[in-house]
Amino acid sequence: MSESKGILYVVGIGPGAEAHATPAALKAIAESQLVVGYTTYIKLVRHLLEGKDIVKTGMTEEIGRARAAIERARDGATVSLISSGDAGVYGMAGLVFQVLKEMGWKRGDSPELRLIPGMTALNSCASLVGAPLVHDFCSISLSDLLTPWSVIERRIEAAANADFVIGLYNPASGRRTRQIVDAQTIIRRHREASTPVALVKSAYRDMEQVVLTDLANFLDYEIGMLTTVIIGSSNTFMFEGYMVTPRGYTNKYSFDGTVLPGQRPGFSLVVPPTSEAD
Repeated sequence: MSESKGILYVVGIGPGAEAHATPAALKAIAESQLVVGYTTYIKLVRHLLEGKDIVKTGMTEEIGRARAAIERARDGATVSLISSGDAGVYGMAGLVFQVLKEMGWKRGDSPELRLIPGMTALNSCASLVGAPLVHDFCSISLSDLLTPWSVIERRIEAAANADFVIGLYNPASGRRTRQIVDAQTIIRRHREASTPVALVKSAYRDMEQVVLTDLANFLDYEIGMLTTVIIGSSNTFMFEGYMVTPRGYTNKYSFDGTVLPGQRPGFSLVVPPTSEAD
């Protein structure tokens, strides 16, 4: 092993377009001798990789990518392990820590870890359809490749019952078509059929597609692995082609800025006994 301590950047590159990658992400890649990633993500940043070593592998080979990046960085290299979106959100960061734990790595050992955040898929997709995430929301992956479907079902039920805006990652694939249908069935028990739904495929990439529809009809459209599904809460509404979830200001203020009777700025919302405010 080299005496010099290597650096492992775990980098979120955002949706893929350079305009939506952070300066810190671009700097990390520029400083790296080796860039490791899923083949599709390597293609998204290929214009940044001239003169660098590259390790690219396919789907389901995440452990191999993590080990390759860690081992090269442990030996003294500067390495970027890239994920789309944020590497800490359904990305490679968690697996890196698991592999390091299995290897017996301690803080102060090589490699030095530097985690670089990126714009998540949910953030980028939301920006294309309006402001659907302004109030409480959650994200749930429908992939049961690593998580039992029974666990995913419980999470969908809980989120729907609690009236979260719900972002669904990995909603369907060639072999997984039942899960998104079951998810709709569960959520329909708690939401009106007219609840706004956004389907965003490949946000800020060449094949970008955006559909705004509703809970009753969103399964009529093509949904695949590159689609993110955003399902509104009971308060989400459509306005001029935009999907909007209100924060709740009108529970306390009128639109001229005056405070409603019984409310005080800076204090907890006073809810009438017979109703529930947003």
